[in-house]
Amino acid sequence: MPLKEKPAGRLISFEGSEGSGKSTQISLLAAHLQKLHKEVVTVREPGGTEIGEQIRNIIVHNSKGDEMCAETELLLFAAARAQLVREIIAPALVAGKFVLSDRFLDSSTVYQGVARNLADEPVAQINRFAVGNVMPDITVIIDVPTEVSLSRLQQRVTDLPDRMERENIDFYRKVREGYLILAKNMPERVILVDGTKSVTQVAKTIWEHVQLRLGI
Repeated sequence: MPLKEKPAGRLISFEGSEGSGKSTQISLLAAHLQKLHKEVVTVREPGGTEIGEQIRNIIVHNSKGDEMCAETELLLFAAARAQLVREIIAPALVAGKFVLSDRFLDSSTVYQGVARNLADEPVAQINRFAVGNVMPDITVIIDVPTEVSLSRLQQRVTDLPDRMERENIDFYRKVREGYLILAKNMPERVILVDGTKSVTQVAKTIWEHVQLRLGI
C-alpha cells in the first residue's frame, strides 16, 4: 500500500556489516520505545513475510547460491523488500507504529551497488520501485572495522555460515567503505555510530539521537 501522506508512525532502519550488532541494538531500542508506550514492529531483510522468507532462503541458503549473479541478487532483495513494505511496514506506519528494520534499501545501495560493482542509477531505480514513497525517518549505521566484523562472525555459535557471511575480506572492506560514504552524503537521515564501543554505550548513543531527531 502506498502512503498518501506523512504517516503517524516512524521507520528506523539499521545498517552495517555482518557482525556489527544490529539485532542487539534493535532489541534495546524497541525496549526504550515500549517503555514510552509506543507500539513497535520489528522486521528483517530479506524476510519478514512468508514470501520474503522464501526469497531469503534462495538468497542465503540455496545450494547454487554461489553461482548467483549480482543482478539476480539485487532483484531478489528488491522483491522481498517490496512485499515487506506493502504487507507489513506501510500498514504499521499508517497505524502510528514505530517500525525497526534490520536492513532496508541502503543495503542494496552498498552490498550490490558498491561491493558488487553494479551501476548506481539502476540500483537506485530498483530501490525506488521496491519501496515506493516509504523511506526511513532515521537510518542507524553501526560501524565496525572490517577485521572486527569478520572476527565476530567467526565467534558466532551457529550453523554453517550463509552465502553472504562467506564473502572475503575485500568484499567487506568495500561494504564498510560504502556505508561510510552513505553516512557522509546523507547526514540528514543517517546516524553513524561506533560499533566498537560497549553494547550499553552504543545503545545510549542511538537512543539520544532518536530522541533528538524525533522529539520523543
